[in-house]
Amino acid sequence: MARSALLNVMVQAVMKAGRKLTRDFGEVEHLQVSRKGPADFVSAADRKSEEVLFNELQKARPGYGFLMEESGVTEGDSENRWIVDPLDGTTNFLHGLPIFSISVALERQGTLVAGVIYNPITDELFTAERGSGAFLNDRRLRVATRHDLTDCIIGTGMPRFGYGDHGRFLKELAAVMGETAGVRRCGSAALDLAWTAAGRFDGFWERALSPWDIAAGIVLIREAGGFVTDLDDRDRMLEAGNICAGNEDIHRRLMALLKKAGG
Repeated sequence: MARSALLNVMVQAVMKAGRKLTRDFGEVEHLQVSRKGPADFVSAADRKSEEVLFNELQKARPGYGFLMEESGVTEGDSENRWIVDPLDGTTNFLHGLPIFSISVALERQGTLVAGVIYNPITDELFTAERGSGAFLNDRRLRVATRHDLTDCIIGTGMPRFGYGDHGRFLKELAAVMGETAGVRRCGSAALDLAWTAAGRFDGFWERALSPWDIAAGIVLIREAGGFVTDLDDRDRMLEAGNICAGNEDIHRRLMALLKKAGG
């Protein structure tokens, strides 16, 4: 698969950051017996990954702005902004679970135009550019084609302690579990969206998200032929901090289930 110059820049950045995270991940298990090591170590790994991404992207595209999980906003030109999560799935990383990712998207004049999500442990690289399709490594991606919810696996994320509306989530979870083949909570919203684009999940919803959790995944879903909106059925996912995705039928039916649950 021939990638554009833009995607090559993004891929080079996430691969370099991924090599650092892979080395750090190999050290995490040795820290589990320490009273203080693991959390501080993972925070440092997160920051190191972000530093690599910032340096690589800034070098390749000087002048672009940044919205990053750790560092926040770095002003740039008025048209282009990188949206970056250097380690999505931090808790999984801390506990030695190989389900985490690096996520980078480019927003141009308010429109998401490219996204890359990379799991360095499995070496799965999900890429998408507006109008050019979505890919897993060199394989073209399409969202799942199932239409009956009872056959579908749906991904989600639950609010962390002290964040979000746990009561509402439990109502939504009960509604979706009662109508589907199952619900999965894997701990990385970026990967969940990549897996939905790849047809592994038939749909996905989650609340209390940040732009860097979902920006790249939005591009992947759309370029894989899927539908994605916020939970008020609008194209305002980054602003709303919530999302629903799937093929056209599953998106519509999942939205109806969530609305019926009082979400």
